[in-house]
Amino acid sequence: IILAVIIAIVIAKPLEMKIFEKEINQVLLEEKNAMTLENKEQLALQYTPSIEALSAEIKTLQQEVTAKEAEVNALYDVYIAEAEGRAGTEFLGKGPVYQEKRDKHDAELAALKLLKETNTQKIAALETQIANLSEDYQAKVAATQPVIDGFDGLMARVNALDKLPWLPSFFIFLLFLAIETSPIFAKLLSPKGPYDMKLAEQEEALTSWVAQQKGQRAVLFTTDREVNNRVYADIADEQELYDYKRKIARELMQDQANAFYQKQKGVL
Repeated sequence: IILAVIIAIVIAKPLEMKIFEKEINQVLLEEKNAMTLENKEQLALQYTPSIEALSAEIKTLQQEVTAKEAEVNALYDVYIAEAEGRAGTEFLGKGPVYQEKRDKHDAELAALKLLKETNTQKIAALETQIANLSEDYQAKVAATQPVIDGFDGLMARVNALDKLPWLPSFFIFLLFLAIETSPIFAKLLSPKGPYDMKLAEQEEALTSWVAQQKGQRAVLFTTDREVNNRVYADIADEQELYDYKRKIARELMQDQANAFYQKQKGVL
């Protein structure tokens, strides 16, 4: 039964992936889009701080120019009011005070012109750096996009299938499980036939033969042990065997004594 369940799973899963191919593709598309956005956000973290810092510098330079323009415009209003007699000495005409204020305005106007030129160059350089960073960012996005586009392998599709409603897949699995297990249940529920009886007879014959062989081996072992005991008992009473072993023991003791003597002699 366990094998039937495994076979049902193995067969049902590819069929499910084929049946729900469009739905799986939709899930994969959503995952790819999410991965693309996440990838862009992660890459942006590498470039956004630098771009924001450069943009802040540009804004500071622009504010310097704006502040200088406001200052120059204020000086312009001052010397015009002096000439018209609306402020300052309140004398109509271009007197010494007017000329002094006019010179101050002209000096600041020249400084404003120089500041605009300098800051324009700085802003252009900063904008070039921002453009380069943006190009690098887009290149990184383009380089990593093929990895995301290729995210449609077997495991990705299996995971996408698991995200779909489980009921249709479950019924397909039950179908194949029923197909695989039906012969087993049919065999279990069917009455015994001639084949079953023949099989039981062969199994009983085999069991009897094994038991017989085991009994014979036990009898053979017991008989052999008794025979050996009797043989060794008879040999133990023979004088010839006793004399032979005594001779061998005597020679062994003599050899040991001679070896010990030679060893002691060598030490001295």
